[in-house]
Amino acid sequence: MTLESIERDARGVPDKPEITVLLIEDDEVTAEMYQQQLEHDGYRVIVAHDGVAGLATAQRDAPDLIYLDLRLPGLDGFEVLERLRANPLTMPTPVVILTNYSEPELRARGLHLGALEFLVKAHVTPGQLSQSTGRWTVARADLTTLS
Repeated sequence: MTLESIERDARGVPDKPEITVLLIEDDEVTAEMYQQQLEHDGYRVIVAHDGVAGLATAQRDAPDLIYLDLRLPGLDGFEVLERLRANPLTMPTPVVILTNYSEPELRARGLHLGALEFLVKAHVTPGQLSQSTGRWTVARADLTTLS
C-alpha cells in the first residue's frame, strides 16, 4: 500500500486507476473551483486557459476526458471540438461542453460536432460534475474497446 493510496482511503476516494481530466476554461476562478473538486475526488487535472493551449494539451497529454468551455480566447470551443474530432489521436476522447450559454442551437451544434454532453455551469455544481466524470470516462473505455 502506497502513501498515496492511504491518503486516498483517508479521504474516502476509492483506489482506482488515475484518470486525467483536461479542463479548457479561460476564467481562472471557475477553473480553480472545478479543478479543486476534481482533484479532491482523486482525478488528475490539467488546466488550459485558451483554445490553442487546450488543443495542444489534448494532443500532447491524451487526457481521458475533456471539459470544454465555448467562449475561449484563441480558438473558440466549437473550433477546438472540430479539431479534436478531426485528429485520429483525440477523436475518441470524450468531450463535455461546460459553458454559461444555454441556447438550444448552441447545444445542438455542440452535440452535432461530437460532444458527449452539453452542460450549463449554472445548472451543475463542481461536485455533480466530479461524480459524472467516472461515467464519462467509462464511455471512452467502451469506445476504445469497440475499435
